[in-house]
Amino acid sequence: MAAAKTNTQVNTAPAAISAEELAQRVAIVRRFRELLIQQRERFHNYLAVLEKQQTIIKTGSAEELLAQVELEEQIVADIFSIQKVIDPLEGMYRTAVPFAPADDVPALKVALENLKTRAISQFAYNKDLLSSRMAELRTEITELKNNPFVGATRSLYQNSVTASLVDIEG
Repeated sequence: MAAAKTNTQVNTAPAAISAEELAQRVAIVRRFRELLIQQRERFHNYLAVLEKQQTIIKTGSAEELLAQVELEEQIVADIFSIQKVIDPLEGMYRTAVPFAPADDVPALKVALENLKTRAISQFAYNKDLLSSRMAELRTEITELKNNPFVGATRSLYQNSVTASLVDIEG
C-alpha cells in the first residue's frame, strides 16, 4: 500500500524541464502578463471615457457626445482586439504553468474582471441616462410643436405678401 502511494506521488511531481522549455514558459508568462496590463489600461481609459460621457450627457452637448462615442468605439475595438490575443495565450499559460504560479497574473486577472464589471455598470448607467435625456428632448420638441404662439407666428409670415421685384433705377 505504501508503494502505491509513492508511485502516485512520483507520477504527479513536476518533471525536470529543459532550459529551452523553461525559457519558453517564462516568455509566455511575461507576454501574458504584459497583455493583461495593456488590457487593464484600456479598461481604465474606457472607464474615464464613460465617466466623461456621463457628464456630457447631462450637459447636452451633441458634438462632444458624438466625439466621446467615437472615442468609446475605438477603445472597445482595441479591447476586443487585445482580448483575441489574450484568450489563446491564456490557454498556453495554463498549459505551460499548470502549478500555482508565484507571479502576479492571477491578481491582474482579478483586477481586470473588476474593471470589466465597473465598465459594464457605467455603460448601463450612461445608456439609461441617455435614454431619459432623449425622452426629455422629445417632450420639449412635442411641446414646441404644440405651442400655439409658434404656429400663429409661422402662419402669419407664411400668408404675408412680399415683393418679388425691386426697382433700383428709382
